[in-house]
Amino acid sequence: MGNSSARSKAIIVGGSLGGLFAANLLVRNGWDVDVFERVPDELAARGAGIVTHPELFTALAAAGIEFDDSIGVKVQSRVTFAQNGMVLSERKLPQTLTAWGKMYHVLRAALPDVHYHAGGTVLSVENGPDQAVVTLSDGTVLHADLVIAADGFKSSIRERFLPDVRLQYAGYVAWRGLVDEASLSPETRAALFEKFAFCLPPREQILGYPVAGQGNSITPGERRYNFVWYRATSEDIQLPDLLTDASGKRWTGGIPPTLIRPDILADMEEAALTLLAPQFSEVVTKATQPLFQPIYDLEVPQMAFGRIALLGDAAFVARPHCGMGVTKAATDAMALVAALKTHADVQDALADYSRVRTQVGAAIVQHARHLGAYMQAQLKNDTDREMAERYRTPDAVMRETAVPARF
Repeated sequence: MGNSSARSKAIIVGGSLGGLFAANLLVRNGWDVDVFERVPDELAARGAGIVTHPELFTALAAAGIEFDDSIGVKVQSRVTFAQNGMVLSERKLPQTLTAWGKMYHVLRAALPDVHYHAGGTVLSVENGPDQAVVTLSDGTVLHADLVIAADGFKSSIRERFLPDVRLQYAGYVAWRGLVDEASLSPETRAALFEKFAFCLPPREQILGYPVAGQGNSITPGERRYNFVWYRATSEDIQLPDLLTDASGKRWTGGIPPTLIRPDILADMEEAALTLLAPQFSEVVTKATQPLFQPIYDLEVPQMAFGRIALLGDAAFVARPHCGMGVTKAATDAMALVAALKTHADVQDALADYSRVRTQVGAAIVQHARHLGAYMQAQLKNDTDREMAERYRTPDAVMRETAVPARF
């Protein structure tokens, strides 16, 4: 096992899902692990749906994490609604949909508290020949054989080692939200629950699926419905307006949901009533606190710098159409631990990890770009829009969105 003796120390920057996958796998393989998460309280309150793939369950099993059917809500089929609410197309596709909070809870509960430091902010990470050096905001200096940057799509560690790599805006945003099953009309519940649903009005795309509700309940009547609504948004005018709060402050990359201006929310709800199938109009207008995320792409040429490795969204940011974000982070973590088992030297292991996973990351980003080409074309000319329209039949969208991809 080379470096995986009890003496080997790993520091993980970022205690979200990718960091927790890596931590659980490393602890299981005999490493001494410290996770630093700058957010002082539990992250579990974040509300977003997650599409599961077989590889995600493989990673959970590899980390020794017990899970059962309560991990998520099962759906059997996919359906596309016309703007008038009629079913345009339907196909069988069993899947399990879970929620971010549920995955966080399962992963965090498996990791002994001694390894997890909430409110721990990493100021800097330096690579060294024998050990990496990590400096915390309180001045503490730590040394480790391995540092994993799992600090998300705005990774400061990636920026330190790859200053020229920038997030690229894709030309559209995703509005997201959750609505309690109990607050929906019986007709809408009957139409949407048990299914992964789509609606494709001109120049727009919305999808939704059921996820666990309060207290991670998957009992019918207690679940929630999660939607993702893609809307073309120009980078020069519309996006800056969406990102400006009531005090006039403009946020970059994303705005906290509570600071989205009331007029922005009112416009969005009006558009939902005008453009979407009535089932989706109801879901969007009844969502408790909708939020939006500008959609970005990001690719890195390498994922390792000596003893420092990038993982998950710190390395590759793919548009959400493939629903691969969490699975990608989990499989990064598995590949990293596999490389550490194979190589006696940490730096050799990370070089190998980087070589394998940059190819996978690039393929996922490329696949997501293809799936998002329709939305990106909305701000371009008629020819681009026509080309994109060809790949946008309900059947094509249902067949390719958020399905396991073989890379």
